[in-house]
Amino acid sequence: MKILLLEDVYKLGRAGDVKKVAPGYFRNYLMPQGMAIMATPGAIKQASRIRKEGEVKRARLNDEMSGVAEQLDGKLFTFAAKASETGRLYGSVNTQMLADVISEEIGVTVEAKQIESQPLRTIGKHDVAARLTVDLIPQVNVIVYREGETPMSALSEEEREAMRAEEALEEVKELEKDILEEAEEAVEVSEVEEPEDVEEAEEAEVAEEVEEVEEADESTEAE
Repeated sequence: MKILLLEDVYKLGRAGDVKKVAPGYFRNYLMPQGMAIMATPGAIKQASRIRKEGEVKRARLNDEMSGVAEQLDGKLFTFAAKASETGRLYGSVNTQMLADVISEEIGVTVEAKQIESQPLRTIGKHDVAARLTVDLIPQVNVIVYREGETPMSALSEEEREAMRAEEALEEVKELEKDILEEAEEAVEVSEVEEPEDVEEAEEAEVAEEVEEVEEADESTEAE
């Protein structure tokens, strides 16, 4: 059946788009959520207006969440779990667990349905996408490791080397940042001190001139 989207729907389309979907998907999810209506001739006439309103809303959301997406992209999260000798978990790290730790990290509520991942069921490093908006989908790194061990123990040698390289790069960036800040502070201090030096020099020069005049006066009186 054909429907008209009222909201952006990830992997389906954007507000104002006409799409073909299964009847059950429309009746059980899209329609109850207020995300779509049937694409009747009357509804299709509203598509242009809905599309423009959607663009305005999308731009606002992207602007609000861009800083959060930048903060979250590449972030590392770790989970300790019980696992068998083969590395398979007794249970899983599900999307709700992932959403909870991400929400706590960024201070913005992220729902389980925004996490683009199957439940994690094995020891190791996993790439997980967090869909903040239809356009902003930062990737985070998740390491699941065996209880009683360390996160690094769950990684392959190549992954360990890559992580060490990333950490070294971050250290270099932090060092460069500190050097730049110290340089800026030094410039600010010199700019503040320089006028005082000039003023002191001017005062000394005036005092010297006054002293010369006084000596001249004394010499004249003596004569």
